[in-house]
Amino acid sequence: MFYCLGVSLLQVNEEKKYREITYDYTMKAAKMLTKVNKKIADTLNFFSKLSIRKLLNYFKLLAGYCVSILSGKVIFQALPAVLSIEPTTKCNLKCPECPGGLQQFTRKTGNMDFKFYKSIIDQSYKDLIYLMLYFQGEPFLHPDFFEMVKYAHKRKIYTTTSTNAHFLDKENAKKVVESGLDRIIISIDGTTQESYEKYRIGGKLEKVVDGTKNLINARNKFGSNKPYIIYQFVVFKSNEYEINALNKLAKEIGVDDVKIKTAQFYNLHWSNELIPTRRKFLRYKKEDGNYYLKGKLPNKCWRSWHSSVITIDGKIVPCCFDKDAKHELGDLKTDSMKKIVKGKSIKEFKNSILKNRKKFDICRNCIEGIRVFR
Repeated sequence: MFYCLGVSLLQVNEEKKYREITYDYTMKAAKMLTKVNKKIADTLNFFSKLSIRKLLNYFKLLAGYCVSILSGKVIFQALPAVLSIEPTTKCNLKCPECPGGLQQFTRKTGNMDFKFYKSIIDQSYKDLIYLMLYFQGEPFLHPDFFEMVKYAHKRKIYTTTSTNAHFLDKENAKKVVESGLDRIIISIDGTTQESYEKYRIGGKLEKVVDGTKNLINARNKFGSNKPYIIYQFVVFKSNEYEINALNKLAKEIGVDDVKIKTAQFYNLHWSNELIPTRRKFLRYKKEDGNYYLKGKLPNKCWRSWHSSVITIDGKIVPCCFDKDAKHELGDLKTDSMKKIVKGKSIKEFKNSILKNRKKFDICRNCIEGIRVFR
């Protein structure tokens, strides 16, 4: 009898263990499927905003780029398929490698006028595929940020922003979902307050995590897949061994994706305590005690061909590396986008890129053609 009872208990334990294992695998599979479904939903959302005109403009840009490389000069141009519009230069943090946060550039601190922003969208939306509502500054500090997103959303432009997530309280999280924002990049450069504040000076990791939770809860409440939420982790010496902890945190919260990014440095001296020790997390190589950008610097740049950056006061600059807007290619307060794109300044800049890209300071620390996400 005791033998039979023992066998029965053993069978019960085995069945219980089997059910637990099956449940764990089922839950893991369900989570993986959910993650894949969110990526698919985001991709379908992106394609839903395309049009024949947008695609034709994009292929015109691509053809113009290829012909220019082969011929060594700009032959024809088209309107940008991607725009980065700067809502504000204000920021609540003081990140040491960020000219915006430290206010180290000569440009003024302020916000883009909302009416002016609408005029930019009105003359661009028919050809515009992708809009990044960020450059320098924290976008959520603009009083009309949600209206900016809504305006782009109504014109079927895939819109994304990047934030330090310190202003994602429950009310703002709700507004984000209601605005129609398609994608949001949340900067989280540490999994402990100690490592996080090494770079995000003045920031609170708890606010980032709580803000993310608020956004996910708001999205679930509305039954929406948008915005697609990405945790972006820039690797420094202080956090280079926290990547596993980050992935665990993101999984627990329900973040859609995690991007591990190498850092851009202006201070490349060996004494910079932010520079990672692990080579794979460094976009620079060390030679003779100094750091140099990995890879070659070819005389071409797809980024400057298919996209443009617009500052708060309407200046068009080649790319996000021109943080102080030193290489102004046009002014949207005096000329139209079409006139600027077909103008002399942009043509001369691109021809210079094709001849000698190294002569531009913004190009010598540029990631174009270099792998920055790990």
